[in-house]
Amino acid sequence: MRNIITLACSECKHRNYTTTKNKRTMQNKFEIKKYCKFCRIHTLHKETK
Repeated sequence: MRNIITLACSECKHRNYTTTKNKRTMQNKFEIKKYCKFCRIHTLHKETK
C-alpha cells in the first residue's frame, strides 16, 4: 500500500526529493520543510504527481 511520491519545492518548483507514503493513513497531500539546493534555504516541499 506504500506509493512512491515526488516532493517539489514550493518556491522554485524543482523536484528535489522522493519518498513513500501510505495512502490508507495519509489521504491528503504530503508537506514537509526540507532543504532546497537550488534556493539554498529550507523551504516547504509539497507532494506532486
